[in-house]
Amino acid sequence: MSDDDVPERWTAASVYPDMWADPDRDPRNNDSSPDGELATLQDFLAGYRLTLTMKCEGLDAEQLARRSVPPSTMSLLGLVRHLAEVERDWRNWVEPENPAPRIYGERDADFAGAAADPALVDAAFADLAREQAACDAVLTSHTDLGTRLAKGDTSVRELWVHRVEEYARHCGHADLLRECVDGRVGQ
Repeated sequence: MSDDDVPERWTAASVYPDMWADPDRDPRNNDSSPDGELATLQDFLAGYRLTLTMKCEGLDAEQLARRSVPPSTMSLLGLVRHLAEVERDWRNWVEPENPAPRIYGERDADFAGAAADPALVDAAFADLAREQAACDAVLTSHTDLGTRLAKGDTSVRELWVHRVEEYARHCGHADLLRECVDGRVGQ
């Protein structure tokens, strides 16, 4: 990559240069914190989900599918597809008796199949929303976070925490991928 191919770093924020948006325009900002363990886990998960969505906003299919850090197959679109697969996998942990098949097929197809096609982009975001809602519904049906589930004797709490961790880690990837695509920075 030549210096001419490297986008100039920029932010949409004017108050804090390391932010994605100004505090009064950032939809992740709220004035209250939730009460209770489950509500806190759900709030953190919702924040990371929104962060991922924000990192993808304003980009076209080519930009979303761009593999910005060669030789990696990772792209923003690949992350969206990967997280849809992961949400389905967690649901399969909770309901192992009737596992849903992989969405995109063989292992790593979520990243490898992320192509610059608007229909694939729309489908990926629809897949993610559907799988998030399905997994949320299954997990919230277990009101005791200490409940151990069939596969791996994993607690409901551990699955909620693991989901937060997964999105947080991939939001870090999304930060770097977005900066490589168009230079936009911010948390």
